[in-house]
Amino acid sequence: MKQKAEQFSEERVAQECICCASKVLNRTSAIIMPFIAKRIWGYDSVEITPAWGLRDIKPGFAYCLCNSMHCGNCGALFLDIRFTDHELARLYEGYRDDSYTALRELYEPGYVEKNKFFSGRAPYIKDIEEFLLQRISVPNKILDWGGDTGINTPLLGTAKEVHVFDISGMRAIEGVRAVSRDEIKENGYDLIICSQVLEHIPYPQKLLRDIISAMSDSTILYLEVPYEEVMREFVGSPDLAQRKRHWHEHINFFSLESIRKLVEGAGLELIEIIPNEISLGWRTAVVTSILCRKAQA
Repeated sequence: MKQKAEQFSEERVAQECICCASKVLNRTSAIIMPFIAKRIWGYDSVEITPAWGLRDIKPGFAYCLCNSMHCGNCGALFLDIRFTDHELARLYEGYRDDSYTALRELYEPGYVEKNKFFSGRAPYIKDIEEFLLQRISVPNKILDWGGDTGINTPLLGTAKEVHVFDISGMRAIEGVRAVSRDEIKENGYDLIICSQVLEHIPYPQKLLRDIISAMSDSTILYLEVPYEEVMREFVGSPDLAQRKRHWHEHINFFSLESIRKLVEGAGLELIEIIPNEISLGWRTAVVTSILCRKAQA
């Protein structure tokens, strides 16, 4: 049975849960990491010294302040600041190109070395392909929503046609066609993939509603989000906000319950949701794999 979609206020600073719209929220002061603040707003962290001549401000280092928000209803953990489309464009334009990588290396020494693992196809994609093919037929046409160049699109080379839609502006790899929003409407897809995207965006249900508009009743949607360590280790903990004191690219941390609330509230029927342990090359991690379809009225 199709559920009525929650109405989200989409404020600049969140006053409700981004997954279930609950206003039962715990919050704790945190900081936005210097690279993100610089990339989006041009802000640098600064040292406040006595030479500033401030009467009521103590000397020390100042960073970009924010709040960690934890939903008491579904368990989602998220940054209170919701980035605008313009800010997201500044952050992700030319994602991991030379300019992006050089700036990030300046603020996070060692990133250049880690970035080498992102130059090719991620080793864990073959496991995701196996997961999919155990549950669905080989799709004729795939859309990878937020799939960058298509380098990590599951079933690439298996499906007859693969499209990718992404805000980064990066050139699609061979065998993948980059499409616009208007072109998406002109195509019908057997499988839509939205992998490692929902953790980056301000209002994930809004994105899901956009994706649903490109789905037919037979389209399968595969969603994938990181199952962050703090979410796994402290399931059900009421003090998650206190355990998250800094924010980077991932501005949404999802519990399994928050994913259920999110997809069902958007008008999707949940088929399956499971954690999958994966290898990123330099470390192991866990992702949550979700299969769903349009809910029937």
